[in-house]
Amino acid sequence: MHPLEKFLFCPFCGSRHFVENDFKSKRCAHCGFTYYLNPSSANVAFIQNERGELLVTTRKGEPAKGTLDLPGGFADIDETAEEGVIREVKEETGLEVTEARYLFSFPNKYHYSHFDVPTLDMFFECKVKDFSKLAAADDASNAEWIALDDIHTERFGLRSVRQGLYRFIEMKTGR
Repeated sequence: MHPLEKFLFCPFCGSRHFVENDFKSKRCAHCGFTYYLNPSSANVAFIQNERGELLVTTRKGEPAKGTLDLPGGFADIDETAEEGVIREVKEETGLEVTEARYLFSFPNKYHYSHFDVPTLDMFFECKVKDFSKLAAADDASNAEWIALDDIHTERFGLRSVRQGLYRFIEMKTGR
């Protein structure tokens, strides 16, 4: 099912004449309002410690509850991608990011409330000065350090995170 099929009424005037305009939009035949379903912005952090191990979390809730993940989440309104990843890392791990450098992005679908939310997941390499405050919180039930050679991407529940890990490990190790 295409996500726009869930939108039955015009959000502007409430009309039932809210019909497909094209693949990514619906248009109201009554008032002319057009809604475009664009991806939500999500941010993911790669954080390595002084031994080169990667910070990995465990997802506390759905989707993919109990699987491995990387710190991150959705950007808030009026927040840059960098501000979003810095905030999410703080919320989920207690760590304060001192630098967030954009690396790459992948499109994704995030299943939430019986709805596939299209997302654009942006990946950042983040630097942290003080690792002593590491503690899983918010959406993370656990936080641990794993050597890149010991990363098994099949243990990560979200498709874009697996894709990002493949690319990050390739960038760091050349394999």
